[in-house]
Amino acid sequence: MDREEGRIPVASYARTSEDSRRRDGHGVRHQLRINQRTAFERGCRVVATYSDNGCSASKEGSARPGFNRLIEDLVRGHTVDGLTIQGVVCVADDRMYRRPEDLTRFFAALTNQPGRVYIDPQGVRDPYAAHGLSQALRALEAAETETRVRGRRVANWHWARAVEGVPHSGPRPFGWQEDRITLHPVEATLVDRAIDDRVGGKPVRAIAREWCDLGVTGTRGGRPNAQTVTQIMTAPRVCGYRANRGELLLVPESGQPVLGRWAPIVTPDRWQAVCATFSAGSLYMRRGSGAPRLTGQRVAPRFLASGILRCGVPRHDGTVCHGPLCAQKGRSRKSPHVYSCRDCGRCSISGPLADEVLERLVFSEAPGRVRPSDEVLHRWRAGELRLEEKRKTITSVIACCVVRAGVKGKPTWDHSRVVPVWR
Repeated sequence: MDREEGRIPVASYARTSEDSRRRDGHGVRHQLRINQRTAFERGCRVVATYSDNGCSASKEGSARPGFNRLIEDLVRGHTVDGLTIQGVVCVADDRMYRRPEDLTRFFAALTNQPGRVYIDPQGVRDPYAAHGLSQALRALEAAETETRVRGRRVANWHWARAVEGVPHSGPRPFGWQEDRITLHPVEATLVDRAIDDRVGGKPVRAIAREWCDLGVTGTRGGRPNAQTVTQIMTAPRVCGYRANRGELLLVPESGQPVLGRWAPIVTPDRWQAVCATFSAGSLYMRRGSGAPRLTGQRVAPRFLASGILRCGVPRHDGTVCHGPLCAQKGRSRKSPHVYSCRDCGRCSISGPLADEVLERLVFSEAPGRVRPSDEVLHRWRAGELRLEEKRKTITSVIACCVVRAGVKGKPTWDHSRVVPVWR
């Protein structure tokens, strides 16, 4: 055991959910300093530091590269530089984990070798003993309770502000000045003219090019494109309506939309007219593929395998990534889109090839293929399908729809990588 000067070599971890406006990472820096002091007081020395600045631990799918590197080094027993790790120091349990999955991963990696310790400002804990695990579970339960209470409190706060017509926080919207109430004389005129041009049949790309030629930039300094111009024109705020979490807010007594306190750019009739010139998925009210639109309908995913494929790349701790494969723009005409893992980034497959195989598996009438019944297909297309109960009957088919990660050229199918999961 590597114990220089009689001190236990430990890894220091720090995390903040949000970075401050200074964007200097002082939160994680302060935690690492506290960890350094705690380790020294407990007879340990920090040999490696890991941090996640502005990373949430309570949201599913949040990327935490520092935490993942810590888990990998704990499984190996040493850092990439060969320094032995015999424990971990952290300012609080909720900095390390807030979800049961992360708790399981951390304790499995920490205790895969004997003689390790877990340190916080309250003292040294034995991760192998029953009371050590019980303490961790109590901390997890407290963190989950705090997350639910805080989430409910923040959601209620935003809703109360919204029904009062208070403008959104954050960067000022395009078309208004810093107070978010008064119209910007130049930008508001551009939006008003763009809405007229669009209702008259002008392509939105042409409007975006005109703005670029005029030297117009967004409130964050970006150059306008067709997507940003569409979002600006179809935002409910342009006609004075207030929205919250992707939905128009209505006055309970009258059922009329809640009016904001800011000056509108156009009338509600003109806003509805410009919204009618776009597909539902392009509107500002879009909040993800399953969010409610102005029509009250749900828009289907743009790509066939979206939300179905999962990454099967094994991690260093023996678990499987199982992250969703998201559609991204490809680099060739043969593969205009690809499906890449959002979590580990180690798996990427041809989009057209995956769509073709998936369509063949589901809809083909060939012998040996599993095809859902007409009733199930009807429910699926209506957005109500849940195929969890069908997984056992199509296990043999699913095993074929996998891809070997990291192979250049035409992808080949492999049983150990990507598995489609029906939901």
